[in-house]
Amino acid sequence: MATPYLSLYVRFEGSVEVKYLLTMLGFLPFIVLVRLATFYIFGLYNRLWRYASINELVAIIMAVTASSVVLTVVMYWSDSGIPRSSYLLTWLFNIALIGGSRLGVRILYHIRQRQASRSVNVLIVGAGDAGAMIAREIQQRVYDDKKVIGFIDDDLGKHSQMLYGAKVLGTRDDITRIVVDCQVQEIVIAMPSIGGRLLRQIMKECKKTNCTIKVVPGLYELIDGKASIDQLRNVDLEDLLRREPVRLDLDEIANYLAGKRVLVTGAGGSVGSELCRQIAKIGPQSLILVGKGENSIYEIDRELRGKYPTLPLKPLIADIRDANRINNIFDTYKPEVVFHAAAHKHVPLMEMQPEEAVNNNVFGTKAVAEAAERHGTAIFVMISTDKAVNPTSIMGASKRLAELVVNNLSKSSKTKFIAVRFGNVLGSRGSVIPLFRQQIAAGGPVTVTHPEMTRYFMTIPEAAQLVLQAGAIAQGGEVFVLDMGDPVRIVDLARDLIELSGFIPETEIPIVFTGIRPGEKLFEELLTAEEGTMASRHEKIYVANLRPISKDKLNRGINKLKTLAAAEDIINVLEELVPYYREARSVHGIKTATDKQREKEYGETSGRNQSAAQ
Repeated sequence: MATPYLSLYVRFEGSVEVKYLLTMLGFLPFIVLVRLATFYIFGLYNRLWRYASINELVAIIMAVTASSVVLTVVMYWSDSGIPRSSYLLTWLFNIALIGGSRLGVRILYHIRQRQASRSVNVLIVGAGDAGAMIAREIQQRVYDDKKVIGFIDDDLGKHSQMLYGAKVLGTRDDITRIVVDCQVQEIVIAMPSIGGRLLRQIMKECKKTNCTIKVVPGLYELIDGKASIDQLRNVDLEDLLRREPVRLDLDEIANYLAGKRVLVTGAGGSVGSELCRQIAKIGPQSLILVGKGENSIYEIDRELRGKYPTLPLKPLIADIRDANRINNIFDTYKPEVVFHAAAHKHVPLMEMQPEEAVNNNVFGTKAVAEAAERHGTAIFVMISTDKAVNPTSIMGASKRLAELVVNNLSKSSKTKFIAVRFGNVLGSRGSVIPLFRQQIAAGGPVTVTHPEMTRYFMTIPEAAQLVLQAGAIAQGGEVFVLDMGDPVRIVDLARDLIELSGFIPETEIPIVFTGIRPGEKLFEELLTAEEGTMASRHEKIYVANLRPISKDKLNRGINKLKTLAAAEDIINVLEELVPYYREARSVHGIKTATDKQREKEYGETSGRNQSAAQ
């Protein structure tokens, strides 16, 4: 009501003639009615103004503009005599007063929230896209009681620049000083694409402070590349080992999986279940989940049904060693692509019972692979291990023999048979990380076999994505080797995990060395050490040059294994079939079957000689 008179007052610089005031008074009921109706139509009366944003401001401008157009047309054509400039002034004053009053509610609410409790000062490391997203969300979610006081970035060109109201204050070398100067309570590392080495350096600087440290997950977890404050979490061991992100050809992967019938064995395991998650995103025609453990299959089936309710899922309980059951599954569901992840992988356990390692890893693989060939599967991908390179363990030798079985089938089959090798997977069942976490939770000690024990590691999502990529570039018969990066000392992992749990290594949580277990190497050879590798079409995937073995020799050896029960006899056959097995065990100080036989013969001979002497 006031804006028409205010516009006249400004237009005539304070000296308004009475005729204009009377004319405006006559139009006043019409003006109020048009304004109210227009504001109602644009929803200005059903908004929570304490959360007002740019959307609400746009709604105010549109409502005022629409009503002003109606009033201007009516008053102008009624020959009211009101100066045309006053219409524009009225429009401006309406936007200013209405917008100011509404947005003032948000400002008042914001001030009260800040006064109600002390804000947590947040320093964001990384002034890129992820850092900007986190800063914007913190600003918008004022009820989270956080305040961004600045950014850290090593790019000197960004220094002193403003981003969402906060300045880029310095490099990572300045973190300690900035924390003290600005009274920072929380540091957020918003750099999802950096590698583990750089993240460890940043963490080293952050640990000098008493701040809470949060991190945006790496790109392997952020498949869509978008960061959100909801995804912030405490720094974990997987973050410190984060590797450079690997380029994936998603179109190439989709071409052989989208709309296809896909079967995964070991679907309830760590790698198998992650393969199922990745495959489900691509949109197969159906996904067949095969596993021996009913609980694990139930869990992944329930998870996928919740995320992909329209995806046809077939959860099946089956033992891969049961060739008839596997054949029936293939006959019923006719999978076009198979990922074979089921395996026994625990080295010391398999060392004690080699018949189980051979039955599951060799004969189980043979049953699934032959069923795939028999039913015309297009692609068969076997998940292998770096322990198959120069194997010293029963588990490694059995997986190497499984590779030979798959490789031999590929020579005369239309099915593309391939194997994919990689090292240890962080957080997988039976791996060292869950064990360390349990030991730390119990107050220690943390047990490590040897101070110089080293292994290659990758995360579960990374392993699964590279397996899918390997399937896309397969020609048939290859054993693909994934680039595992640099080896990591197990004792360093233990110390990092103890520190991340809030304890001091060897002071609050002791580390105890227990000795190398049966079948273990002190270190795994580089994946290129067996017989050399060739590059593939992908920068992180190589093709191993394998020593061939004749089909007749392989079949004779496998047939012999079927009849054996004694551990030493099984080991003897494995030494005959698997290149380097005997040599590798000798090099690493592990007695081979031949060594044991010689010792036995020597002992018997020595005993006879002593008896004869007596």
